[in-house]
Amino acid sequence: MNYDNLLKAISDPNQTLYIKADGTLGAAGDQNLMGIIPKFPLSGFGCPDFLKDYGVRYAYVGGAMVGGISSKAMVKALAEGGALGVYGASGMQPPRIEDEIVAIKKELGGKTFGSCLINTPHDPSWEEKVVEIYLMHGVNLIEASAFMQISLPLVRYRLSGARRLPDGTISVPNRIMAKVSRVELARRFFSPAPDKLVKECLKRGWLTQDEADLAPFIPMAGDLTAEADSGGHTDFRPALALWPAMAAAAREATEKFGYAQPLRVGAAGGIGTPWAMVAARAAGASYFVTGSINQGCVEAGLALAGRELLAKAGQADVTPGPAADMFELGAKVQVLKFGTLYAMRAQKLADAYRQYGSMDEIPAADRETLETQIFKQTLADTWEQTKSFFVERDPGQVAKAEADPKYKMALVFRWYLGQASRWAIGGVEERRTDWQIFCGPAQGAFNEWAKGTIYEQPENRKVVDLAMNLMYGAAVLLRRDLAVSIGALPYGAAAPLKPQPLADIAGYL
Repeated sequence: MNYDNLLKAISDPNQTLYIKADGTLGAAGDQNLMGIIPKFPLSGFGCPDFLKDYGVRYAYVGGAMVGGISSKAMVKALAEGGALGVYGASGMQPPRIEDEIVAIKKELGGKTFGSCLINTPHDPSWEEKVVEIYLMHGVNLIEASAFMQISLPLVRYRLSGARRLPDGTISVPNRIMAKVSRVELARRFFSPAPDKLVKECLKRGWLTQDEADLAPFIPMAGDLTAEADSGGHTDFRPALALWPAMAAAAREATEKFGYAQPLRVGAAGGIGTPWAMVAARAAGASYFVTGSINQGCVEAGLALAGRELLAKAGQADVTPGPAADMFELGAKVQVLKFGTLYAMRAQKLADAYRQYGSMDEIPAADRETLETQIFKQTLADTWEQTKSFFVERDPGQVAKAEADPKYKMALVFRWYLGQASRWAIGGVEERRTDWQIFCGPAQGAFNEWAKGTIYEQPENRKVVDLAMNLMYGAAVLLRRDLAVSIGALPYGAAAPLKPQPLADIAGYL
């Protein structure tokens, strides 16, 4: 049987289909209908309240990526395309973050966007300064990443401006979209702010008494992104185990605390194809967050050579490496291993840090290897550069390092880890083998899906094109599955689904 007409009709997600018993298309009211395939507009792919609360057309989020990789251009493109973009402020100095935020607000003209707030246990003052900037400039959404505990700046941000309206409801202007990989951390964000932190904010003058009194009725995060096996900070959790567990925790917390609005869970980590989108939706995701695949787009703040590496990566071309911001804790980030030696070299530093109490204890031969192969300069020279940086930014770090040789070693080693990301962003060719490029297996999955299409080449990858293809492809897959379920299509009847030029699917968006 020829299924071309049916498949063509299924490919229009805005069209309700009435399938007759002979497998042909019919109309409403026909007596011999086999089944109905409802329309599935892309704007319905996710929670309707999410769309309303953020003023977006699609429940699709471009997550934050370090050092402005999720750039002004990317945030603007997503906003203009009806989605939500989050600026990658982590790893940047507060004055530059402020400049970027001001520019984004001016360019977007009122459209919604978010910005990152990453946990910085080695530099807690960074969080305080960045929250000051967000509050000053009216940034009403932050993506909170890598937090193990609720922090004072988070509480200040969330409760600032909260007020009870005349009808008794509570208005909370500042939203936190937490990104976590563990259910126990999700429960902390689903709960109200810890009372001791609320009292400390009140003591510091960061909150008014009225704002503090509303704390028990407000979850720290009304939206929480369940981050599975992703690029950057990740616990390498399997998506199909993590996502449903997070959704269940949200339902439990909503009931436990009696929140007026149900808590929502978004899905991230591994989303690079329509099949992943379908799985996330089935697991209860209210919105969908991409990261790795956006890093290879033309709007990303990553050098072209880095984007070319990403476009060639397979699903297995990623590996864990030491995290710069949580080096002493042994935290890992997932990075690209194709075309770079970063992970291997950074691990040598992590091994040396665990083994020795100071740089002076490192055997001469090993020290020479570190200096010639990794730092490309002496450890003493690296310390002088590190010292100069902290003298301006945080002199207390220098004093601590001078008093604690192991901490001094950590700062020197973190110099390499931090620079490796900047070298990749800037495309520093002489340090190409040291590039640190965050990447999860979703990038390889997308590359496999895009093979043979215009999106195989990095110069054709635009963040909105990818977003629309993921949602459109997922809608078509859902409708195909319904057709199979009612017996209108057999398994394997349809040609493989591939991403298409945006112009070819524009009429379905």
